[in-house]
Amino acid sequence: MPRPSLIEFPADDTERALRFWGGLLGEELDPRVQEEGEGWQTRAGSTAVGVHERGRGPGDSFSLPYFEVADIATALTQVTTLGGSVVHPGERWAICKDSEGSPFALAAAAPSG
Repeated sequence: MPRPSLIEFPADDTERALRFWGGLLGEELDPRVQEEGEGWQTRAGSTAVGVHERGRGPGDSFSLPYFEVADIATALTQVTTLGGSVVHPGERWAICKDSEGSPFALAAAAPSG
């Protein structure tokens, strides 16, 4: 079952956004490691909050909740079967829209072990 893993916000001024989210959450947002992509995010708690520079990519211009899934290919099939759409497919993450057009993302769960 997909579970929320990250809620990410685009920012025109990343320093301002980091001050805002760090102050609101009472936790610094740390730079991501290369595999996670450019940006910053919280590390405590079950659902991370992230900030990235606003861009023109498929998930770079609006806020996105990310849902972690065990198998991204299966989850993408489920999205379309349920009436949603896949905007940007990928092996590690994908941008989708639900049946009403609201954007969200799927992220492949990290391999355990």
